[in-house]
Amino acid sequence: MKKVLLIFCCFCLFALGADAQLRGLQNRVGNTGAGQQSQGKSDSLIIPEKRPVIHIDIHYRHLDDVVDHKLDSSINDFTKYIPLPADYIDLGNLGTAAHSLIYTPIMNPGFDAGFHAFDVYRFTLDSTKFYNTTRPYSLLRYMIGSKQEQLIEVLFTQNPRPNFNFGFHLRKINAPGFFQNENTDDNSYNVFAHYNTKNKRYNAYISFVGNKIHAGENGGITSDSSLSQPLYTDRRTVPVNLGGASAFSIGFFAAPVATKSDFIESSWLFNQRYDWGHGDTVKVNDTTFNYEFHPSFRIENTLKLSNQEADYTDTIPSSASLYYFKNYGIDSLWKTRLSAASDWKTFSNDFSLVKFPSQKNAAHFIKAGATFEYLKGNFLQNSISFYNVKGHFEYHNLTRNEKWDLDAKGVFYFLGNNFGDYLATASLSRYLNEKLGNITLSFSNLNKTPAFNYQFFPTNYFISTNGNLKKTNITQLQFQADNAHLKYTLQVNYFVLTNYTYFKNFSESAQDNSVFNLWQIVLNKQFTAGHFNWYLDLALQQTIGNSPLHVPHIWTRNRFAYEGIFYKNMLYTAGIEAVYNTPYYQDNYSPVLQQFVNQEATKINNTLPNTAVFLDFRIKAFVAYVRAENLNTFVQPNQMQVAHYPYPGFTIRVGFQWSYVN
Repeated sequence: MKKVLLIFCCFCLFALGADAQLRGLQNRVGNTGAGQQSQGKSDSLIIPEKRPVIHIDIHYRHLDDVVDHKLDSSINDFTKYIPLPADYIDLGNLGTAAHSLIYTPIMNPGFDAGFHAFDVYRFTLDSTKFYNTTRPYSLLRYMIGSKQEQLIEVLFTQNPRPNFNFGFHLRKINAPGFFQNENTDDNSYNVFAHYNTKNKRYNAYISFVGNKIHAGENGGITSDSSLSQPLYTDRRTVPVNLGGASAFSIGFFAAPVATKSDFIESSWLFNQRYDWGHGDTVKVNDTTFNYEFHPSFRIENTLKLSNQEADYTDTIPSSASLYYFKNYGIDSLWKTRLSAASDWKTFSNDFSLVKFPSQKNAAHFIKAGATFEYLKGNFLQNSISFYNVKGHFEYHNLTRNEKWDLDAKGVFYFLGNNFGDYLATASLSRYLNEKLGNITLSFSNLNKTPAFNYQFFPTNYFISTNGNLKKTNITQLQFQADNAHLKYTLQVNYFVLTNYTYFKNFSESAQDNSVFNLWQIVLNKQFTAGHFNWYLDLALQQTIGNSPLHVPHIWTRNRFAYEGIFYKNMLYTAGIEAVYNTPYYQDNYSPVLQQFVNQEATKINNTLPNTAVFLDFRIKAFVAYVRAENLNTFVQPNQMQVAHYPYPGFTIRVGFQWSYVN
């Protein structure tokens, strides 16, 4: 962490020093900051100097965005406050392994270590938001739930100068859980900064991301019938498969469990750009000018350095000898611990050229470049290293009237370990009008080497290998409609999958060499009648052909809410929420591999929807919420979304969010 702070401070000093050297370039310009807003047409002789008009503008972009994004102030969706979308299922406790019930493939060619069970909780370099603010902005979020579940999140960003922004984002999740040995302790942090010279020719972005995810592994309960026995009214006493009969303990800064999975990551990004073009001074009023720069050509360099480590540790494996023999074929546990560790270090250097054909339209460009990657993997018994070289191309044209948006991309690996991997995408969007909204047609084709852990996964007791895997090919056709007037979004997907790769049991990978299809319809719609609102989230899915990919045919979330304004300044929403999916062969979970694995023996069949009641309200910048969840457990025992991993019983969550603009 000291190295992180040292490098970040050096970057800040560099930005401030460069700004001081370039301060004289635009003395004739009144306001030159990126994203600086007009101060209006008010005469400075009328407005007293001691009471200036302050315009607050806060927006952000991801690194490759072409448009700005505003902050979301809505309060009608609880999943904004926790890093677990409504369509995700976990192992019964916040912070445990999770995945979506709506099939969404990872459409990235090239190397993939294959550890994605905790992706939903991670901060990533791609998710970094680079802000631009006219005033310092802070956000504090805190939630507490049953069994001492806690979440705390802090965000701060500031522009010390109009052309320099920095900030940090921290989040901690600590959830002891309702059952034994499922403690979670997740820590994520992101430090970021953006600097551009006053003439706007040079831009630099820096981002550091760290994740330390620790999740207790109990292997599920030993018998589902325990949930209905009076002896186990306290769920902490229900016998589990892994970790032994550990005593219940709570620690906000530690998760002391004997059997756990760890995912630890530290990643750096440094991007710098230099543009050629021409500047323009735009008069706003008699006293205010804005400086605009219109690029015509750009050179861009991006450096990335990443270290990702996925570990599994059981310090008392002899207490689970039957579990390990049944699922992994280990017939004797003579060592003091069972361990699995994969540590990947990645360095990449990308150089790109960008041409802007249209004057005064930075969202119309042609980009081409090449990337060199060096990767090294360290395991318990050995290590491996290799390299990749890829080329990439992109054409993007968002017309100045923002009615047409065309994007075409291509990535091809022409040297190295992942030779032959590629991704080709194309999309065309058209804004029709206010009532009909926006429609998008898109196409994607991915050819990818299966993730490394499908090919090789070592532990100190066994090694799983599969050297006969072919490249996976996925084709996706998509239609999307977004309509703010009628308050709905609709997405229709059609997938064609070849050489689909999966884990057929707890330790062995397999590949389906046939071609099969999957179609998918996802609808989000708001119905309004006075103060009453019905928020419908619906997904329909169906595979065509015999395939190992199992998804529920129907998944839906329904929120029925009464919304209004109380005493002029309190916005509130109160109602009931129900989440349901049809029965299907849900994957098992392999804790040693940190993977969801295929099974066709047991269907998950929850006859009742998962139900909650809620009250959320906002007073200016303060938001608070109360939720009573899993009300269905008063009628039937704990639901399950993964075999032998029950969800909690009745729980209450209380939280608040406070944002502050200085």
